[in-house]
Amino acid sequence: METPDPAPLIIGHRGAPGYRPEHSASSYRLAFELGADAVEPDIVATRDGVLVVRHENEISGTTDVAQRPEFVSRRTTKTVDGRRLTGWFTEDFTWQELSTLRCIERLGRVRPDNREFDGAEPILRLRDMLAIVDEESARRGRPLRAVIEVKHAAYFAGLGHDLGELLMGELAATGWDERPDRLVVESFELGVLDRLRAAGVRADLVFLAERFGSPADEPVGDAPRRSFAWYRSDAGLDLLAARAGDGRRRVDGISVAKGNLIRVNALGRATGATDLVERAHARGLLVYTWTLRPENRYLNVRYQTSLRGAEWGDWQGEFGLLVGSGVDGVFVDHPDLGVAIRDAQR
Repeated sequence: METPDPAPLIIGHRGAPGYRPEHSASSYRLAFELGADAVEPDIVATRDGVLVVRHENEISGTTDVAQRPEFVSRRTTKTVDGRRLTGWFTEDFTWQELSTLRCIERLGRVRPDNREFDGAEPILRLRDMLAIVDEESARRGRPLRAVIEVKHAAYFAGLGHDLGELLMGELAATGWDERPDRLVVESFELGVLDRLRAAGVRADLVFLAERFGSPADEPVGDAPRRSFAWYRSDAGLDLLAARAGDGRRRVDGISVAKGNLIRVNALGRATGATDLVERAHARGLLVYTWTLRPENRYLNVRYQTSLRGAEWGDWQGEFGLLVGSGVDGVFVDHPDLGVAIRDAQR
């Protein structure tokens, strides 16, 4: 009988980007070496319909594409989910072209030491990342997990790419369609999760909710346009937890920004945890939160120790509050820090 993973799950956010450029093979492998239970790849599509692992479809901040003279003419301006962006976009490249690019550090000012690894590794397809999870599971003798985030599904649908359909095909091709206990699929868009549920995907489905704004695919179906804040309300949680004819909930969980779990006073200083985890759990929903980072610029003001944003603050205090809130999983840039806090609270 397998020993269940301790709670909460420690999820390497794009691997271990506190120490290596995000979404690189070394970032994923290091995450597991540091004790992560799962890793999180973001997926977008190429022009020829290959799912690649990138934070966004605009790749100038995470690859060396801007230094490649052969691709200078691909620089363009687009509007993606309401945001006007200028740069290079995955959907304008074939996989063969993208495979020549190399990863670079996205947060160079905050994590200058990671710049040492710029240009060392190629970008990955989803299937490459899943192969790493398989290899590390065998190496470490325990079933490691993948939390796949589908990015910009409505936008890509407008370009003729159904990310849900492409994902289902990739899961079948890699055998991950037969590993429902190790697979989570998440998105900031409820529509693609609905389609995956209807298609019979074997995975936990998790709805991501930003602190502000509305999902890019709202309104979904015949429903009125709803904000992320509404989905965190009792009515919204009821909708997300509603069971369909097959007995399954619309989604299995919700993943929220850590600010939605931290209760603050009038000065913005943390005073404890909100009741969101309790309300979601009462409806049978899992709760994940993102992103735990130790640098002062990312911490609640109560836990900042100086005005130097790249310097580590009292991350133990904030991480401890969040892990102690009862969440089922935390996304961390430094998996070893998440493991340390979880172990300290056991």
